[in-house]
Amino acid sequence: MFTPAHYLLPLLLVIGTGGAMPSPWAPPPGCYVAEEAGEPTFRCSQAGLSTVPIGIPNDTRKLYLDANRLASVPAGAFQHLAFLEELDLSQNILAHLSGAAFQGLEETLRLLDLSANQLASLPVEAFSRLQIQVNLSANPWRCDCALQEVLRQVRLAPGTATGIVCGPGARPDLVGQEFLPLAGEEELCGPGRAGAPRSTDVALLVVMGGWMVLVGAYLAHYVWQNRDETRRPIKRPPALPVRSEDSSTLSTVL
Repeated sequence: MFTPAHYLLPLLLVIGTGGAMPSPWAPPPGCYVAEEAGEPTFRCSQAGLSTVPIGIPNDTRKLYLDANRLASVPAGAFQHLAFLEELDLSQNILAHLSGAAFQGLEETLRLLDLSANQLASLPVEAFSRLQIQVNLSANPWRCDCALQEVLRQVRLAPGTATGIVCGPGARPDLVGQEFLPLAGEEELCGPGRAGAPRSTDVALLVVMGGWMVLVGAYLAHYVWQNRDETRRPIKRPPALPVRSEDSSTLSTVL
């Protein structure tokens, strides 16, 4: 037989919650929890999101936020996801990432997809401690120092390098060109980082080399000409004829 206490406890819970039992957390519309290849996964693809959703399960290893309307990623947006390995932010309208956007993911994040957004540049500090493979294709890149520094810290996802193309905000001579070959040929980080383009340095070396060749040729010609001069016989002036008066005078003296 149940005692009155068995009935009082549920009643107190109902009163304490304003007359209704607390409901379990529900994901935003269009999002759902799943398990893919044995990994806890949270999918919010094409869910119409304009901000990173709250309440993502802490044990999530794969997070898909692709094909939404995310314009930025604030600092610490995923720092509670201590097991996150893959993050898909592709096909949004991202134009800005905080330098601390991936804070807390330094030890776990392995794959990051930022393709097909509106990114023109990236904060270098956002990638300074990450050991990731990243997809940066299909963005209107400014092709600046920051992007060059980011590429020195990350690995590109296979087959995505050719998709990193300089957009309208880049130098006029770079627009429409693939960035990866340029990043290997030029230093874009300003005078403090030997900022003159390497192609300009090569041109200067060629010009200086040309001048040195000309100077060397002139010196060789000068030396050769002087050597010819020293080999020629010395022309002595013709002897002056002795006048008869001088001869007779000399005979008289003798």
